[in-house]
Amino acid sequence: MTLILTVILVALVFEYINGFHDTANSIATVIATKVLTPRQAVVMAACTNLVGALWGTAVATTIASGLIESRVASQEVLICALLGAIVWNLITWGLGIPSSSSHALIGGLVGGGMAKAGISAAVWSGLSKTLIAIVLSPLVGFLLAMVLVAIVSWASVRSTPYAVDRAFRILQFASASLYSLGHGGNDAQKTMGIIAVLLYSQGKLGAQFSVPFWVVLACQAAMALGTLMGGWRIVRTMGLRITKLTPMQGFCAETGGAATLFMATFLGVPVSTTHTITGAIVGVGAARRASAVRWNVASSIVYAWVITIPAAAGIAALTYWSVSLLR
Repeated sequence: MTLILTVILVALVFEYINGFHDTANSIATVIATKVLTPRQAVVMAACTNLVGALWGTAVATTIASGLIESRVASQEVLICALLGAIVWNLITWGLGIPSSSSHALIGGLVGGGMAKAGISAAVWSGLSKTLIAIVLSPLVGFLLAMVLVAIVSWASVRSTPYAVDRAFRILQFASASLYSLGHGGNDAQKTMGIIAVLLYSQGKLGAQFSVPFWVVLACQAAMALGTLMGGWRIVRTMGLRITKLTPMQGFCAETGGAATLFMATFLGVPVSTTHTITGAIVGVGAARRASAVRWNVASSIVYAWVITIPAAAGIAALTYWSVSLLR
């Protein structure tokens, strides 16, 4: 029982870190355009993250049973997976790199599972769906944001710049809230899946797999508390270093990103909110002109995306092997 409680505690610590690491996903644009102050933005994001509990548990089910075999998901594997994700998150946060907490967790699960049972530990059908989403989520966010910029620019052609700016300052508050809601709905479910599969494997949920409501509330609350801390290093990278944003562009980026997250959450696909909003921000910058995007910054972010899963997997595997040697 002590080990079960330890895994749950570490899972909630990961969710807390996930909150402040990924805060930038939903607030960087609204801070960059000065629609909200940093403190107002994190309070808004924390509240909407908490409401994300209403989204259901489809993504949690995918995490729990769609990445590694249930027989492999022992308490030791789960805690090593979480530690792998936590360590990688702290490294990238310290460097101000907007990597994906979701993919760090997926990498940790796969690394810990394979360290225990080899390649057979992976559920390749579920893993391939997740890997495809790594490519598609930023691409969809990019395309939707570009289309929205074109539509909004055409609709505003007869308005004065002042009127457009004033209108989109109001609209961007709504779009930032929507993106934060999508972030809370998709991201918190990954940790719910970890805790639920732990309880199920230990016979605490009966014969039918489900995600208890207290797990939903605990994960949403941990994420919301982490969000309140703010992830200022990554906020600067996302909001200021990729491209210069206006309220209209911020609205288009957040709306395109939110639509992508809502679709993924509905389908039960664990996507990266970091990848999605970054793709959308690049999309609105490129819609203005290609030179408006700082491609060197964008490319360094992509490099971090590529190595996140193997890096977290490696840390988790090394942790599992180290613990095994000490037994």
